[in-house]
Amino acid sequence: MSEILLVGEVNSGSLAEATAELIAHGKPLAESLNSSISVALLDQDSSSAAQEAISQGADKVYNIKDSLLTTYQTDAYLASLAKLIQEINPIAVLISKTEIGADIGARLAFRVDTGIVQDCIEVSVNSDNKIQANRPVFGGNCMATVVCDSSPMMALIRPKTKEALEADSGRSGEIVDFNADLDESVIKNQVVERVEEVQEGIRLEDAARIVGGGRGMNGPEPFDNELKDLADTMGAAIGASRAAVDIGWVPYSYQIGLTGKKVAPDLYLLVGISGASQHMAGCSGSKNLVAINKDPDANIFRDARFGVVGDWEKVLPALTQQLKELM
Repeated sequence: MSEILLVGEVNSGSLAEATAELIAHGKPLAESLNSSISVALLDQDSSSAAQEAISQGADKVYNIKDSLLTTYQTDAYLASLAKLIQEINPIAVLISKTEIGADIGARLAFRVDTGIVQDCIEVSVNSDNKIQANRPVFGGNCMATVVCDSSPMMALIRPKTKEALEADSGRSGEIVDFNADLDESVIKNQVVERVEEVQEGIRLEDAARIVGGGRGMNGPEPFDNELKDLADTMGAAIGASRAAVDIGWVPYSYQIGLTGKKVAPDLYLLVGISGASQHMAGCSGSKNLVAINKDPDANIFRDARFGVVGDWEKVLPALTQQLKELM
């Protein structure tokens, strides 16, 4: 049986949520093509994650082992995945557009001499029984359907575009140890230092509620004061627009958008964010957008379900106080 290979990720020994979502993307594809779902895991501590992948719908898991894979290293990951792809010859390779996925996607396609569809939100099979991918274009105003003639078909898929399937602990599957047998000569770039950014509070990508600030906050102080007070009251994570990050008001880990985090909360409250397409691409899966902006013509009001035209310095304290009284 042909295989659809998913490039999986492991976080602290557990299967990454983005990989569980990727399996949900791959399952309908596999059923349409009478194929199986295989997940590649590159981690020294992936035994638990492998079983999680099977419970989420994977038929087979390749545990790729090598001493050079103890931490993420671009060259080592590329060499390992290219070797696996050349050996099993899958009909398609799906990669989640995480930081790792975005780093290796195009490089891996080049290594195995195939094309890749970037920034997809859906993959399916068309009437000609070919795999096609849908991706937003022109700032999300149009949708393009792309069919790859090269093999294997490869797609980089946005996280938070499909919910993970319900886990079934009773599912059985095959776990295969794959020896990458890497030579140190494949490492062309050396990591000289790793600085881990400690994220406080709720993880942005997993948050059900988010309060985001933009250039309209007029400085870094509101992120630590008014926005934080509101977020704490709501039990929300704090995010930011690219403009606020580029100015240096908050670190990159706060950034939501095309070049930042992709989020899909139940509620996203945008304060002083104009609604540029780059930012909206990162929160298109949000169920409810609520905007506070003093510019009545701001683009954000086109996307927001509810909006308040006003100065955030007056609106935010009043909103926070009302919420505190209700909670």
